Amino acid sequence: MDIGLVLQTDPPASLLIERMKRAEAAGFTHGWTFDSVVLWQEPFVVYSRILAETERMVVGPMVTNPSTRTWEVTASLFATLNDMYGNRTVCGIGRGDSAMRVAGRKPATLGRLSEAMHAIKELAEGRETLVDGTAMRIPWVKEGASLPVWMGAYGPKALDLTGRQADGFILQLADPYLTRWMVKAVRDAAAAAGRDPDDVKICVAAPAYVTEDDSPQALAHAREQCRWFGGMVGNHVADLVGQYGESSGLVPEALTAYIKERQGYDYRHHGRSGNPDTAFVPDEIVDRFCVIGPPEAQVEKLRQLRDLGVDQFAVYAMHDAVESTIDAYGTDVIPALG
Repeated sequence: MDIGLVLQTDPPASLLIERMKRAEAAGFTHGWTFDSVVLWQEPFVVYSRILAETERMVVGPMVTNPSTRTWEVTASLFATLNDMYGNRTVCGIGRGDSAMRVAGRKPATLGRLSEAMHAIKELAEGRETLVDGTAMRIPWVKEGASLPVWMGAYGPKALDLTGRQADGFILQLADPYLTRWMVKAVRDAAAAAGRDPDDVKICVAAPAYVTEDDSPQALAHAREQCRWFGGMVGNHVADLVGQYGESSGLVPEALTAYIKERQGYDYRHHGRSGNPDTAFVPDEIVDRFCVIGPPEAQVEKLRQLRDLGVDQFAVYAMHDAVESTIDAYGTDVIPALG
C-alpha cells in the first residue's frame, strides 16, 4: 500500500516543501495539496519546488476542478512539470467544492467533469482533442508523457463515471464499510464499461492522527483535531441528500444520517481544526471516517482498507501534529504495512 501526504498550501510555502521532503524520507510516495486558490496559495507553483527538492515523490491536487482554470491551462501545467521532472504528477479532480463555492459559483456538472477529464488527459499526453468544440493539441509534449487522472466521488452517478472513465478513485473517508460499498460501485461500473476493474487505482484519503497511547485523553484530543473532516465530507453528503433524498436507497444511510444536525458551512474555516461549523459531527463519525490512535491501531485499520483493494492511503495532516505523524508513519506504520 502506498502512503501519501495531503497538505494545504498555506504560506510559507517553504514549510510545506520541507514537510514533503520529510515525508519522502519517511517512505511516503505521494504529495498532495488542496486546490482552492482563494483560500490557499496557487499549488502548481509549489509543486515545481516539491519536485525539484525530492527524488521520487509523485505530486498532484486533491482535488482540482474543471472550472477555475481552462482545460488547456491545466493540461499544460501538468505537462510542463512532467517535462521538467519526469512523469511524477497525478491529476486528482472533482466537480469543485470550496474552489467554486467560495467564489459564489456552483460546482461543475458530471457531464462537464467527464469532458474535462478526457481533454486534460489527452492534451497532457500529447494527443489532439476537442476543448469546447475547438480541436487542440500541445505540440511540445514528448512521446511517453503520462498523466493519470483520479476522480473524487461519493454519489452513485459520480462513482459510475469514475469506474467508466478515471484512472483512479479518490474516496475522502476511511470507513471500511463505506469503502467496501463505494469500491464495489466503481469496479462494477468499470467492468460494465469493458474495463479491467483492477486497472482503476483506489485511494482513500482521510486525517490520520498518531497518539502515544489509546487513553481517553489522547483519543479525545485527536478527535477534536480531526472533527473538521466530518464537516468537510458533510458538504458533499448534503449535496447527495439534496439530489437523491434521505431514503432513496441510492446512498448508504451510514453516510447520510449524521448530517441531520448540520446548520451550514463557512468556507473561511474549511479544512481547519477547530472549525466551528463541525460541532454537529459526533465522535463516532470521527472514529469511522479518520484513522486515530497509536501506531498499532493505524496499522490495523490500514490493513483492513488494503484488504478491500485500497492501493493508497493519503494522510490529511491538518492538525497540530504534522511532523510527529509523518515520523510515526515512517518508523512504525509504513514498515509494518510491508
